[in-house]
Amino acid sequence: ADGLGGKGANQAIAAARTGAAVTFWTALGKDRAGTWIRSRLDRELSDLEAIEFDLPSDRSTIVIEAGGENFIVSGVACSGAFDPIAQTALARRIAFDDIVVCQGNLPGAAIDACLRAAQENGARTVLNASPIDAAALPDLRLAQVLVVNQSEAKALTGQGDMAAAAGALAAKGAGTVVITLGAEGCLVLGPNQAGPLRLPAPRVEALDTSGAGDVFCGCLAGGLAQGMSLTSALKFALAAAAIAVTRPGTLISCPSASEMAALINQTELS
Repeated sequence: ADGLGGKGANQAIAAARTGAAVTFWTALGKDRAGTWIRSRLDRELSDLEAIEFDLPSDRSTIVIEAGGENFIVSGVACSGAFDPIAQTALARRIAFDDIVVCQGNLPGAAIDACLRAAQENGARTVLNASPIDAAALPDLRLAQVLVVNQSEAKALTGQGDMAAAAGALAAKGAGTVVITLGAEGCLVLGPNQAGPLRLPAPRVEALDTSGAGDVFCGCLAGGLAQGMSLTSALKFALAAAAIAVTRPGTLISCPSASEMAALINQTELS
């Protein structure tokens, strides 16, 4: 079934449902799909900045395996042409203490430009290096928080041991490294830690894991934007992602605003 998605859209909507003020910058095709995507985004986001190209709108096909894991095949013509700093007013809109979240589906140079502009304006940076292109990797030194999953961590470092992979990513310059571990939670390695800390995920029965990583990243950013500590924001993100995997679909599995509010309250009380 067709549905609204894409890493940036999923993460922006998840962040907005946490109560954070979100501006989403994206690229759409001048086609029926682009018109439909814009209308759906307008329902969820109060501040949408969408540039249009004479290209097909990006689409992804998600295949769900019997155990709930997934793999994705994507067409990314618009993402490949999108340079937010050169083509939009993003650099002028970034304010001190904002959180700028980038995904790996833009060209590496475009991601670097976004993260550099964020740092120059005093904003905090989160890079979800997914999907990953090890041959055109963004400059990890520009990422105050780097989020990858286990397969991405291994692809970037050659390390099958996730603690070693976290150390290798930190050595590449990332500020705080977060490696998501699916049902096992996440590893986090900050600049002042001797070794990575594992935060457990709530125990649930997974139906469909597609989109869980996007819920995690969006809620991490939303939590940080609202003043949570990194550890609290990670625990909140893990709880939200645990809800998402019990439901089918990507964006439609994302917790609602009321569910997010309840999770935030639980996180603050714990």
